[in-house]
Amino acid sequence: MALAAIAHLTFERVAFRAQVPDWIPLGKDSVVILSGIVELALSLGLIFWTAERVNIGIALAIFYVLIFPGNIAQYVNHISAFNLNTDRARLIRLFFQPVLILWALWCTGALTYLFQPKG
Repeated sequence: MALAAIAHLTFERVAFRAQVPDWIPLGKDSVVILSGIVELALSLGLIFWTAERVNIGIALAIFYVLIFPGNIAQYVNHISAFNLNTDRARLIRLFFQPVLILWALWCTGALTYLFQPKG
C-alpha cells in the first residue's frame, strides 16, 4: 500500500490518471493525488495503529471497491497502462480486484470479525 501511495504521488502518476473514469467530477490528477493520500493513510494505519487493524482492513476493502470503476474504465476504454496493453490483460486484471478485497479483509482479521457470530 505504501509503495502504491508513493507511485500515485510520484513516478506512476500519469499511468494512474489514465485509469480515472471520465465521469468522475474531479480532475483526474486530483483523484490520483487523493487516492494516493488515502492509500498512504491506510498503509500507515496498518503499520502503526494495530489496535484498529480490523477497521482499517474494512476501510481498505471499501477503498478497493471504490477504485474498481477505474479498472473497469481501463478495460472498457482500451487504455494501456501498467503494462496492460491488451484487452485480455485488462480483463484478467478485473478478476483480481475481488481477490485483493478479500485479501485485505483476511490479512487484517476483518473477514473473521465480519463473519463471526454476534451475540
